[in-house]
Amino acid sequence: MVKSTPGPKCAKVNPPTTQESGMKPTLNSPPTATGPDIVTSTRAYETWVAGQLPLITRDLAFKHERMAEDPFSFLRATFYRWAQRYPGECTDLLDATAVPSVGDIHVENYGTWRDAEGRLVWGINDFDEAVRLPYTHDLVRLATSAALAFEQGRMTVRPRTAATAVLNGYVDALGMEGRPFVLAEHNRWLRDAVTSRLRDPGKYWKRLTAWPEAASVPSDVRSILRESLPEPNLPTVVLHRQAGLGSLGRPRFTAIADWRGGRVAREAKPLLASAWSWAHPSRKPAPTAYHPTVERAIRSPDPFLRVCGPWIVRRLAPYCSRIELSQMPGDGDEKKLLKAMGHELANIHLGGKRCLPAILDDLSRRGEKWLHRAVESMTSVTLADWTDWRQLHSS
Repeated sequence: MVKSTPGPKCAKVNPPTTQESGMKPTLNSPPTATGPDIVTSTRAYETWVAGQLPLITRDLAFKHERMAEDPFSFLRATFYRWAQRYPGECTDLLDATAVPSVGDIHVENYGTWRDAEGRLVWGINDFDEAVRLPYTHDLVRLATSAALAFEQGRMTVRPRTAATAVLNGYVDALGMEGRPFVLAEHNRWLRDAVTSRLRDPGKYWKRLTAWPEAASVPSDVRSILRESLPEPNLPTVVLHRQAGLGSLGRPRFTAIADWRGGRVAREAKPLLASAWSWAHPSRKPAPTAYHPTVERAIRSPDPFLRVCGPWIVRRLAPYCSRIELSQMPGDGDEKKLLKAMGHELANIHLGGKRCLPAILDDLSRRGEKWLHRAVESMTSVTLADWTDWRQLHSS
C-alpha cells in the first residue's frame, strides 16, 4: 500500500476568519409534509456551516446561481442534500461493508498532480466530504453524476453503460488489490488523454492571477502559506478566488510568488466534518475523515498536500489541477475513463483495513442490476430537487 509521507511541521493555527463574511439565506420555502424541501435543507446546512466559520455572502449567492444552472452543477454543490436523500432511496444498500469513502465523488472530482519523484499521477482530487460509508455509496454517486452529465449532453456514454464501466473498473481493481495511476508505461492511454487536455501554463497563470487580492488574510493562514512555499520569506500576494462548488462560500486563500524564473502557488481552505455528519448527527461530534482517507489510500501521494490544523494546504499548478468535463475525451475513451474512475475509487476504499474479502462477498450477493436501479432512483430525486430549486430561485 502506498501511504502519504508526513509534511513539514505545521504552525499552530486558529479557526478561519475573514472580513468578507456573513451568511444571508436568499430563499424561503416551508418544509413539505414528507420532510424538508431543498430550500429548507440548504438554509439549515448553511446555518450549520456558518456556526463553524464565516461564509462569504457574494460567493454563496454565486453558488446558489450555479445550483440553478444545470443538474450536474446542482449535484456537485449539494452533497448535504444527497446525504439526506440517499438512505431513503437506497435502503437495500445501507448494510454493505463500510469503508473510507470520498462522499462527494463525481466525474469531475479527478485530476493530476506530481508525486515525490516528479511523476505525473492521476486520481481523485478532493476529499473535503470524506467519511466512512458503505462501499456502495460512492459507486452510486459516481455513476449518478455520469448519468446527469449525459442528460445535459456533457458526456456521450449512456447511464447504464456508464454504470457498468464504473463497476467493472471497481471490480478489476479489487482483483489486483488496487494499483495507483502513475501516468507512465502502465497507463499511457490515460496519460495521452489527460495531458493533451491539461491547461496551457500561460493561460493557467493568467486566469489564476486575475482573481482579486484577498481583503483580509489571517496571520496564521499567511504563515502557513509562506511556510509551504519552496523558500522561506518569498514575497507573496494572497488572492481570493472562487473555486469548486461544494465548498463555495467558505474562505479560500491563494498565495502566489515568483520563484527562480516562474510562478508558484499554494492554497489554503478550511477543513470541516463531512456534510454526512450534519445530515446524520450522532451523540459525539464527527471528526473529519480527510487525513486518514488520503493517508491510507492506495496511491502515489501529492507531497504538497497536507492538513495544518483546520486548514487544507495544497499546491496549485497547471499539472496539479482538476480535469473538467469539457476536457474529457470522446465516446471511445469515455468508457475507458469511467472504468479508470471506478478503479481509482477502489484504490480509496481499499485503504480500509481488511475490507477486501467483505466487499467481494457482498458484491457476489448483489446481483447484476443493483447499481443501475440505484442510479435511476438517485438521478430521479436529484432532478426533482434541482427543478424545485430552479423554480424557487427564479421566483
